[in-house]
Amino acid sequence: MLCIGLDVDLDKIPKHLLVLDDPIFEFNKAIIDATQAYCIAYKPNIAFYEAYGVKGWKALKRTIDYINDEYPDQFTIADAKRGDIGNTSAMYAKAFFEDLNFDSITVAPYMGKDSVEPFLEFEDKHTILLGLTSNSGAEDFQFLKSDSDFLFEKVLRTSQTWKNSRQLMYVVGATKADYLKTVRKLLPDSFLLIPGVGAQGGSLEEVCKFGLTGDYGLLINSSRGIIYASHQEDFAEKAGQKALDLQSAMSKYIN
Repeated sequence: MLCIGLDVDLDKIPKHLLVLDDPIFEFNKAIIDATQAYCIAYKPNIAFYEAYGVKGWKALKRTIDYINDEYPDQFTIADAKRGDIGNTSAMYAKAFFEDLNFDSITVAPYMGKDSVEPFLEFEDKHTILLGLTSNSGAEDFQFLKSDSDFLFEKVLRTSQTWKNSRQLMYVVGATKADYLKTVRKLLPDSFLLIPGVGAQGGSLEEVCKFGLTGDYGLLINSSRGIIYASHQEDFAEKAGQKALDLQSAMSKYIN
């Protein structure tokens, strides 16, 4: 199950788009049209829109509205990694679920259940908890021992006791594929969002081997490897081909 990250950097998109009124949206629209047949989800990283101020937020809103209107079966993920005290998290949830109308949002669990449960109050929306990340700094905290568990294991186990936990999904980095067996023992029926395949060096074969369940259970994300396949006027066509190639590679492990 392919998820495409829409992490738009104006320094990397084709130069001919920069003369347009809304180059971020026009880039996204072309990428979406060219790839939607090969994926089931889109994941804008919110920082790449916040960095451009009001124009970035407007482009984000237009992008999500376009997906919801033209391709309503696509699952949308706000990669925002929010998480704060309860009343603040409630406002984050309102912003992303009601105003922007995302299907899901990534959330950091460090502050515990009262920082996460406001997101879980929204029916038919999903909260994607950071479980085990692919960055090198994950070693700083996630592998600390808490009783007999690593800290990331305790986070996964504890989160399953929270109210409306059935609406939880989890981020597990592809570069930590050797720990997917452990994750799957704790979360046999949860969907996992897997970043890090491709540009970050994660192995698609290992992720599928250890992470797939009978209902698939994986959203494998690729961002730069698809959306920046070309910096020329054929960028959308090349992105579509890269998405097809990755989807075809994934299908070998599903069928």
